[in-house]
Amino acid sequence: MTPTANTELPSHHAVGAIAGVGRMAVEQRPTPTSRPGRVIVEVSHCGVCGTDLHMVMEGWGQPGRVGGHEYSGVVVEVGDDVVGWTLGDRIVCGPDPTCGTCDACRRDQPTQCARREEIASGLKFDGAFAQFVSVDARSLRRVPLDLSLRVAALAEPLAIALHALNRSGVRERTSPIMIMGAGPIGALILALLVAEGRPDITVCEPGLARANLARDLGASDVIHPTDLTTFSIAEPDRIAPQAVGVVFECSGKRSAMEASLSQLDRGGMLVLVGSGIEPPSFDPNRIILCELNICGAFNYDADGFEQALAWLASGRLPTDRLIEPDDVPLDQLTDAMSQLVAGIRGGKVLAVPLASIPEPRSNEAT
Repeated sequence: MTPTANTELPSHHAVGAIAGVGRMAVEQRPTPTSRPGRVIVEVSHCGVCGTDLHMVMEGWGQPGRVGGHEYSGVVVEVGDDVVGWTLGDRIVCGPDPTCGTCDACRRDQPTQCARREEIASGLKFDGAFAQFVSVDARSLRRVPLDLSLRVAALAEPLAIALHALNRSGVRERTSPIMIMGAGPIGALILALLVAEGRPDITVCEPGLARANLARDLGASDVIHPTDLTTFSIAEPDRIAPQAVGVVFECSGKRSAMEASLSQLDRGGMLVLVGSGIEPPSFDPNRIILCELNICGAFNYDADGFEQALAWLASGRLPTDRLIEPDDVPLDQLTDAMSQLVAGIRGGKVLAVPLASIPEPRSNEAT
């Protein structure tokens, strides 16, 4: 039943926390409480993203950290000074608040807010691999009535994909397109381009499950990285036989970023969407002689979540293929992440809270 007044939440709730490299554990933590300007959301679904895999499977994250930021849910508690949100509202968590006054904000580039680090330092994010999460009310976005919360959990990565398209200028070009990497962002970019009627989209993906997903989504060709035509630094102005106008690099892999330049036709655009630790080395002579363009795409447009939710509600995207068919309980997240890394799963994995809270671990010797 939809709540109509603040009700007492359980004192503790289940969270999925990092337990070590490649390991997550379900723990009992105090349930967050409402504060001025914030709401408590009961999590419906939370997507597993590449950052989560870095944090858990590659050991970037500290033990005890609770990840998860691509989520949908229902407002179950409203703090003081919150306007416009009531109990039972169905939401997704949108972008962090920005200052709204710097040059970047006035240019509708909120991801480049000059004060983003200062503002973010005052925001405590609890992580949505959990039953409940405390959220700054300014970050909430309303889910359309005809959109399920399960599908709405795609809004965050879809907003990233839309921003990459908008940064690329691809809609002003008629030349072929290449997507490097068919992970969640690459798959969403592909699905958007297919829905917009774009032909000649090649996807470069080494993993079998993701390559099959790309075919199902409508890629005109799916190739392995070993199929790419690349050139040495001594051949800066040679053009590949199947050169494209735009390459979306979504893998974050150094080798893929470097190979992307060789896939571009003269005057082509390379859009760097995937992030990684290993920096690439680019041939400046190729960039100069072929007048290539390189741009980054970080997070969302000012209205990115509104665009994403509208797309999801339109029914034009094959969400049944983009999302893995089975929801993953918190206590099975380690296995699901391992399957993602191994390439066994191709679509977006959605985690769901546990129905019951685990008992606190005893400190007594057994």
